[in-house]
Amino acid sequence: GVDSCSSCACKNIDQAHVSDAHMMVEFENGNFHFTFPNPKNVSEFSMTLFKGHKKKEICALHLSKERVISKTNVTYCQTRNSSISTTFILKNLERKHIDVYTYCLEIFLPPPYIECCLKETYLYVQDKEDCFSLGLVSSIIIGVIIFAISCVCCVVACCLRNKNQNSESNSHEYNSEYMPMAAVNAAKKPRI
Repeated sequence: GVDSCSSCACKNIDQAHVSDAHMMVEFENGNFHFTFPNPKNVSEFSMTLFKGHKKKEICALHLSKERVISKTNVTYCQTRNSSISTTFILKNLERKHIDVYTYCLEIFLPPPYIECCLKETYLYVQDKEDCFSLGLVSSIIIGVIIFAISCVCCVVACCLRNKNQNSESNSHEYNSEYMPMAAVNAAKKPRI
């Protein structure tokens, strides 16, 4: 799960090229994608993703006209850049990765230097083991319920079958008692 809020204020934010940062968070194929719009009319800037309130740097992307430099300090973060946005991709997350993630922007050129922490997002990750154990427990419960229903059906079917057999045997007894008392004409053989 994700929860966003505004974060720390920006220094020298009165510049026109720093627009309102509309971060987009997507969950795709088990990965979180944090996408931020690139600042407008800027020739050199850096975007960084921090984890926790102590702001441990997870990954960063530095862009200038000459090159794009991607830096990551952990195995679960990757960066992707296009002409309009920068994306941080968090992969294979576990429960230990639950924390507050902060996106910060630094603008180097044109002057003045601007440092801005634009978004803070709380990321919650459900542990895969929890999902597995929850699925296993529910499967066991469903299996026990199906087994119990099958047993009840078998018992009911056996009781009905025994009742029918008893009814049939009783009806044969009545017929067997009645048959000898019935008047039967014996076939007579003609005598010559």
